Amino acid sequence: MEYIKQSITFEIKEPTVLSLGKFDGLHRGHELLMEYMAEKKKERKDLKAVIFTFDIPPRGQFSDVPVQVLTTNQEKMKLFESIGIDYLIECPFTREIMCMEPEAFIEKIALQLNVKYMVVGTDFRFGHKRRGDYHLLRQYAGHYGYEVKVVDKMQEEGRDISSTFVREEIAAGNMEKANELLGYEFFVEGTVLHGKKIGRAVLGIPTINLIPPKDKLLPPFGVYVTVTKHQGKTYPGITNVGCKPTIEGENPIGVETHLFDVTEEMYGEEVKVSFLTRVRAERKFPDLEGLIAQMKQDIQYGKDYFHSARKG
Repeated sequence: MEYIKQSITFEIKEPTVLSLGKFDGLHRGHELLMEYMAEKKKERKDLKAVIFTFDIPPRGQFSDVPVQVLTTNQEKMKLFESIGIDYLIECPFTREIMCMEPEAFIEKIALQLNVKYMVVGTDFRFGHKRRGDYHLLRQYAGHYGYEVKVVDKMQEEGRDISSTFVREEIAAGNMEKANELLGYEFFVEGTVLHGKKIGRAVLGIPTINLIPPKDKLLPPFGVYVTVTKHQGKTYPGITNVGCKPTIEGENPIGVETHLFDVTEEMYGEEVKVSFLTRVRAERKFPDLEGLIAQMKQDIQYGKDYFHSARKG
């Protein structure tokens, strides 16, 4: 997959099937878009599948409100690559782009990306003051020689599956529901860092530590049953998200995972931690002995969870 970013100048010479949107979390609501693109590629072997999105959600570009995303740009790139997208374009949301009239945006996209087919959701908006929609795309289709496929929203329990829906479930700690909406397990990726070695040396419970990107949405502080992928292997474990209030000093918000019956060190290596279910909220214990006792209970809960899953 070719990854085009940090430029509003882009060009693809091959004919393309294109989908446009924010794509924050490649969730089940996007499935029909992706299926249509795959179908067109099968029909026309010369087509390239292109995703056009912005490098950050547009609402955060000119606001002081921090934007937290379901998937970081790096995570999004890997997801799109895994489903066979040929080009991912992350266009900077500059003032030039923000103020571009919808008609000019259509011309830029259609010509520079050699678009033959577009597939969008019913809620897709673009151009200055979000005045462009799928009706406008259809209006200009004949002029620029492309076809438009408009896909209705996929629903769950009478509600559109959307990034907002997924966020709400994660914010409530409902990881099972969030994962159902996503179609995969919500995850955090990162490099294993050298910590204070408190887990291994003081508590006798070794852990691997990640500091998530600042723009990564995290579930509520607490303990979760997780699976961690490292170099093609998958390890069950439990993960604490938070700032370790029982440990003295300032502790940054981190993702700290204990892998069951694993002793190998992974410092400096990439891992992917996927969240299955919430065990409990993070809390401060009066002493380390209380923390150790609770962690042992958490570990047993996690082992029982996986044991039950295997039996089921």
